[in-house]
Amino acid sequence: MTELFPVSSLGHNVLLPALFGGTWAKDLNVAAPESPYLAFIVGLHVATAIGITVYFWRDWVRIIGGFFSSLRRAEVRTADQKLAWMIVVATIPVGFAGLFFEHEFRVLFGVPSRAAAFLFVNGLILYSGERFRTRKSRAADRAVLEEHERAEEPVPAEEPELVSAGRVGGTHTSGQRAVRQHEIATAIESDRRITAFGFLEAVIIGSAQILALFAGISRDGVTIVAGMFRGLSREDAARFAFLLATPVILAAGVLKVPDLLGPLGTGIRPQILAGSIVSGIGAYVSVRFLMKYFRTRTLTPFAIYCLVVGLGSYVYLTVK
Repeated sequence: MTELFPVSSLGHNVLLPALFGGTWAKDLNVAAPESPYLAFIVGLHVATAIGITVYFWRDWVRIIGGFFSSLRRAEVRTADQKLAWMIVVATIPVGFAGLFFEHEFRVLFGVPSRAAAFLFVNGLILYSGERFRTRKSRAADRAVLEEHERAEEPVPAEEPELVSAGRVGGTHTSGQRAVRQHEIATAIESDRRITAFGFLEAVIIGSAQILALFAGISRDGVTIVAGMFRGLSREDAARFAFLLATPVILAAGVLKVPDLLGPLGTGIRPQILAGSIVSGIGAYVSVRFLMKYFRTRTLTPFAIYCLVVGLGSYVYLTVK
């Protein structure tokens, strides 16, 4: 859940064992160069990426289709084609940074007290993102909300005497189909708004993910803040952040699969499987909740959580 909620999964992976203490702090050390804990985290990352992909599967079908049609026709014209390339260019900076500096950042900053400090900084980033939002982003929020309200206007009910037992089932099925069609239409409209921005904005927003190499800084949190800073509505910024996170999380997990399949995973693969199943389910439920949450609500509760937990953890870890 902390991978999708803007409160830093890596920060929690570092802090929780240290706060529990004992063998947890000794054995679950993410900064250790050859820790079996890394194999466990790899499983969680891959499962998280799968959970997000399951939620956005229709969108990824369109985006991947747009990518290959763009290559085949040597053009970038449709929203799907442009969004595909925006995701590609936005992923390049964090891809290079993660490939070359992930180990150094993890060893240097994967220390509990430093993770607590960066979690506090993450809270400041989230709070500042809301406190100093641009007028363009606030206007985009209002426009998106009005669009949702128009789309969700109630449809006149059928006459009660016409609704038989068979019609009730049909009406329920039609209602589910209408909800799915509304979700698809909403996603397409969101992609059109996102792709109204240029590739430079995509690179700037995507580059914000590099900050997540610091344990305690949330990838989705800083990406959402960067998106709002560039003028996206909160909901569109969250959607773009989750789409950007999917290939990054999946690639990070796949690159570390040798740790999972090698000696580091020996003896703990059943635990990795159990944790990964929970992680995948948690990711799906979290992204489904957050996409609705960010339609009308803010990052402020997450900012307060990070400020309190970050400061409290830092004080506890430095005085114990």
